[in-house]
Amino acid sequence: PILTPDLKQPLLGFGTYHLGQSQNTTAVVSLAIETGYRQIDGAAAYANEEAVGKGIAEGILKAGLERGDVWITSKLPNNCHGDYDVVEATLNKTLRDLGLEYLDLYLIHWPVASSSGKKKVDYIKVCLSSHRTNQPIFTFLSFHARIDFIVQTWTSMSKLPKSRVRNIGISNFSPKQLHHLISETGVKPAAHQMELHPYLQQSSWVAAHHALGISVTAYSPLGDANPDYRHSSSSSPSSSRFSSTLLRSFFSSKKKESPPPPPPLLQNNILKEIAERRNCTVAQVALSWNIGRGASVIPKSTHENWIKENYESLECELGDIDLIHLEEVGVRYLTRFANPSKKWGVELFEGLDDA
Repeated sequence: PILTPDLKQPLLGFGTYHLGQSQNTTAVVSLAIETGYRQIDGAAAYANEEAVGKGIAEGILKAGLERGDVWITSKLPNNCHGDYDVVEATLNKTLRDLGLEYLDLYLIHWPVASSSGKKKVDYIKVCLSSHRTNQPIFTFLSFHARIDFIVQTWTSMSKLPKSRVRNIGISNFSPKQLHHLISETGVKPAAHQMELHPYLQQSSWVAAHHALGISVTAYSPLGDANPDYRHSSSSSPSSSRFSSTLLRSFFSSKKKESPPPPPPLLQNNILKEIAERRNCTVAQVALSWNIGRGASVIPKSTHENWIKENYESLECELGDIDLIHLEEVGVRYLTRFANPSKKWGVELFEGLDDA
């Protein structure tokens, strides 16, 4: 498979978020591997790792592969930050559920920690104390704690045995959080997974990772094609590849009016023109664009035709003029779709393009 320049993980992967019933999840994960995907991305928070694990085993068997031929990623959930014993136990459960002896990559899913059994989300925010110690602290909404907590989580990750975790990384961190993590621990993440698509390009942020030797993985690479980004009132069928009604991204409260939502990514006329010119589909254009700048992509689908279509994005070649037009799309329709800031009552993605 084509690999990322930094971590050497496959540039095209398969996402497993909300694939439906467990039997269907197993079937589509197996199909993805049989189709040619060599990276499977999952998470404990998706609550489907047993079904995903069965699909991995089935797919590897049917494709005549070995475990080492498929890159497997999972993520530490928000309620399992902190002590090594907690992090290790969480990893061990993920491995048991997946039926695997090791992960190729294990990520901190969000820079957010929540207590087990509590609805309240405790947000970890790097800041400086204004009192006499001037020590870095966390803000847990209503009280302060030393920064050692998130450092402890990352340190715990770094102590996980290589026999069970080959690489560790992060997801959804801001520039300040990434810098602080490295400066406090001296341990650089091997990878950073973030939302990336033509409507949220974050080109300078991606380039900064490549300069640091940190691999980048793009989730939601097809933008609002994810049904979770639709309004609950949307009348679009669940099998639709796109939605005409979008969940608007988070905009500053200082603005009196929010701009209208952009057209669905897969219905964007500029992408349609590029797709027609290159004899590709719009989805393939979006995926090829991310792959071309060295970002691994993890599209998901439960439909056989789309699973194959996404895989064939490796054959979609874009020209310089296409990249110029796509850059214009990013400027005009800048939108982040996955932003739980309001829901969780926290500030995320500070200092990034859409902040």
